[in-house]
Amino acid sequence: MNRNLKTKLGKICHDTKMDWNKSKPVVKIPGHVTSNHSFCTFRAISPEEALEEKAILESIAWPRYPSLQPDYSLINTNNPACGSFTILPRRGGGKWHIGDQLEVMVQIHDYLCRPKKYGGDVLLARLHTPALEAGVAGQVVDHLNGSYSAVFTLLWEGRAEVQVTLVHSSEAVEVLRRLTVQQPDRINFKSLFRSGSESESTNCNICLRPSRTPLCNFTDVRTGEPWFCHKPKNLSCESRIDCSKGEFTQNLRLDEEKLFVRKVNMKVHIRSSGPSDVFVTSNIKDEPNSTLSSGRWTPSGFYYRGAWRSLSGTAVQDFSPEQMTQCLKGKQVHLYGDSTIRQWFEYLIEVLPNVNKFDLHTKKQPGPFMALDHTNNIMVTFHCHGPPLCFVGSLTSQVRYIANELDGFAGGRDTVIVFGIWAHFSTFPLEVYIRRLMSIRGAVVRLLARAPETLVVIRTANVKALSLYVALTNSDWYSMQHDKALRAVFRGLDVRLVDAWEMIVAHHLPHKLHPEPPIIKNMINVILSYTCPDLLS
Repeated sequence: MNRNLKTKLGKICHDTKMDWNKSKPVVKIPGHVTSNHSFCTFRAISPEEALEEKAILESIAWPRYPSLQPDYSLINTNNPACGSFTILPRRGGGKWHIGDQLEVMVQIHDYLCRPKKYGGDVLLARLHTPALEAGVAGQVVDHLNGSYSAVFTLLWEGRAEVQVTLVHSSEAVEVLRRLTVQQPDRINFKSLFRSGSESESTNCNICLRPSRTPLCNFTDVRTGEPWFCHKPKNLSCESRIDCSKGEFTQNLRLDEEKLFVRKVNMKVHIRSSGPSDVFVTSNIKDEPNSTLSSGRWTPSGFYYRGAWRSLSGTAVQDFSPEQMTQCLKGKQVHLYGDSTIRQWFEYLIEVLPNVNKFDLHTKKQPGPFMALDHTNNIMVTFHCHGPPLCFVGSLTSQVRYIANELDGFAGGRDTVIVFGIWAHFSTFPLEVYIRRLMSIRGAVVRLLARAPETLVVIRTANVKALSLYVALTNSDWYSMQHDKALRAVFRGLDVRLVDAWEMIVAHHLPHKLHPEPPIIKNMINVILSYTCPDLLS
């Protein structure tokens, strides 16, 4: 057992008189806590990891609202109808060319149409040409004075239109920040305990408020990932059989709901103060390609005629079902994550011509699932990642922490590991997420050390449609922070990314937690291009 983990658990045992000989001990009060989230339990990490975590949190720190305890009026908050953006002239003048940097200035105004004087708003920017099914995400820079820059790389010829979207006002972000600090348990979880004819359901979480009710400690022994449930009155901790998401508690202050109104001040476009498009020319006769991007801001890729074109070094090819089979012949593809990864499993078994789903008699949402093509020796599997992902009826016997699963693989050139883990961590302190990623990273490092030809692909977070409930539990702002943390944790490792964030921001289809089939097809093409880079060349 990890020495730090053993020391931490030993302290809990000493404080609560836990019995080391019991695999599922009962705890009287929550274990060791850190940070200012006084009733959350975090996985123990090394001093080096603690320094890294601190650096990551500082690097992604969001601008704070001017007052630590904001006393604002709604009329002082963002009114997209008054705000505007302006396309700045090309540096040096003249016509716009492929490879140029297009810069847009955005000014945010309040409901009295006065310019705001501070930053912290959440904006998205896209440049697109509907007729060409072309689109690219822009980089948004906060100048901390109510104005923002959006920077785009011009990548195709013709007329290209700028679109700037207000996701959240800075005041809304402050509410989301406060909720995570004060109410990280606003989504609770439940487990069913059963023995014979007797059963009982209790609340579970990483963050359980202090109580006289004894706790069952289900912290994973190998990874140290914490999970607790209130102990049933008449049953043992060992009688737990499942995990599911429970109730949502919404505790907003007066008028705060009005900060999260769709198409009013949440996920609404900002108008242009002048022309909203530019005309791009080029002396190059060929279609756009990855060699044309240069300058200060380089996106990970862009769409052209509906196909994703990577700017990160690996050319993305368009695979037919037969070519997909040829690429995956003799390979095993293991998918781990949430429902956005399950989408990929469902796409593969639908499109691959000879793959048949093997009936494991598991539930529709949590799985696990397996599909086989015996003729071509292809295997595709899906497993949910561990808590706090708890689909209804998720059996505890099927809980899979990604790090533990990776440690069980021999790996090799015929093994493809894909995972995505982000959406179910939004209500928790960022430390919970960062430490889970660090745990997975350790397993990835060990896997690549023993089998360096193993392909590891990570799916990033993505934007989605927002309602009040979604905003309070899985806002794009939360996803943006998690996306930055994920990239920081895995930076420098020999892994590949599917940039779901940019692939959805850049696309003309509406933002959705579960992207539409055309986007999924492009994502799968990215994975297959990593797997078989030379197949179609």
